Amino acid sequence: MNAPTRDTPIDAAELFAALSAVLPKGALLTTVEQMRPYECDGLSMYRRLPLCVALPIDEAQVTAVLRICHSRSVPVVARGHGTGLAGGALPEEGGVLLSLARLNRIVELDPLARIARVQPGVRNLAISEAAAPHGLYYAPDPSSQIACSIGGNVAENSGGVHCLKYGLTVHNVVAARLAMADGELLELGGEAPDSPGYDLMALLVGSEGLLGVVTEVTVKLLPRPQLARVVMACFASVEQAGQGVAAIIAAGIIPAGLEMMDKLAIAAVEDFVHAGYPLDAEAILLAESDGTPEEVAHEIEQIEAVLLASGATAMRTSKDETERLKLWAGRKAAFPAVGRITPDYYCMDGTIPRRYLGEVLRKIADHSAEFGLLCANVFHAGDGNLHPLIFYDANKPGDIEKAEAFGNRILDLSVAVGGTITGEHGVGVEKIDAMCTQFRSVELEAFHAVKAAFDPRGLLNPGKAVPTLHRCAEMGRMHVHAGQTPHPELPRF
Repeated sequence: MNAPTRDTPIDAAELFAALSAVLPKGALLTTVEQMRPYECDGLSMYRRLPLCVALPIDEAQVTAVLRICHSRSVPVVARGHGTGLAGGALPEEGGVLLSLARLNRIVELDPLARIARVQPGVRNLAISEAAAPHGLYYAPDPSSQIACSIGGNVAENSGGVHCLKYGLTVHNVVAARLAMADGELLELGGEAPDSPGYDLMALLVGSEGLLGVVTEVTVKLLPRPQLARVVMACFASVEQAGQGVAAIIAAGIIPAGLEMMDKLAIAAVEDFVHAGYPLDAEAILLAESDGTPEEVAHEIEQIEAVLLASGATAMRTSKDETERLKLWAGRKAAFPAVGRITPDYYCMDGTIPRRYLGEVLRKIADHSAEFGLLCANVFHAGDGNLHPLIFYDANKPGDIEKAEAFGNRILDLSVAVGGTITGEHGVGVEKIDAMCTQFRSVELEAFHAVKAAFDPRGLLNPGKAVPTLHRCAEMGRMHVHAGQTPHPELPRF
């Protein structure tokens, strides 16, 4: 018998009955009121309701849900804690929203092997909290680490303020269990340094739920540094701060963290956190060193010298752990701080070569004036990962469209200077048209071939991350080679 196709009408009552039979009581949500909290992730600009929401509590229930949906050709969108900022967990109308939030156990923590085996709904910060008694921690630390799930981190290849030295999620995950669209399980990676065959772990991390549903993750744990200190440097312009970033890297220094904030972001954060940021600075850099006391003392001396030579007008170095955490608390709270002073904001995620920081920030300021929307810049300066926060009011006619247009200008600019449209937030629905700008048709076809190898029916997270060639042609977007200026006819939205 042939399986139903995506065009076959879904018998909702029959689907609900089948799902209810494999889920605990109350773990299937079908009313609008019940499903409303799942209509979007952290990108609230886009909202959709699914056909239903499934809340499994273990791997067996996850695979059972997938088998039921696969046999009926019902789309499935996996969701962690909903903190994503690119619409990666936006539900599919007529599909099942598969929440993994209840799979939240730390299955094993081995301090000798320095690994933790966790379910996908475990919070990022909870891993470090569990490892702390052993003097260990999990390095990737996105700003949402208090709430975001490790499964979501794997889907988006999340980073954080310490990714410059310690890497993104892909550098800190050693193994994973993956449920395919038809419910079959795969085990990827392992504790060995290498394994024969293709590196499917690297393919999985950052695949945004298109290839499978993560049911278990094994992560690396690192020893906590003996000491960490952070330098806060003030600059009279964002260009000088950008030059300071480039100078640090050029000097061969790899700080544990290297973050930058502009004047608008500084004001928002200081009013919220009172971290001691200078309100008269046009930009600040936070540069952290960690290691042994001797290593830290030497590196801090180098950082201070480089930043002074780069034009820093003032500097302050943390004297103890309390002061260090206070300085970082401001950077970590940048998003909620901005949320206090604008009805809505649109967080972008382009990445550029560090040498273009000053130039790109100037152009962002020009676009801000052109669109009449304020923009606060907060970003991982060390690896060029921009997070411009565009202020808008969703209740004001035209504001959403202007914010989207402004955001697309930033992405086009990122590609034009040799960068990319995302650093850690992923593509989701937010940047899917920008993919047409960055990649050629032959590359997009290769992405679709990988998707088809894992999910031939295209049931997992459909319509996300990789655009169809038809969509690119329809939108009139065109590939821009890295390092080249966009074609003058490149459409601006």
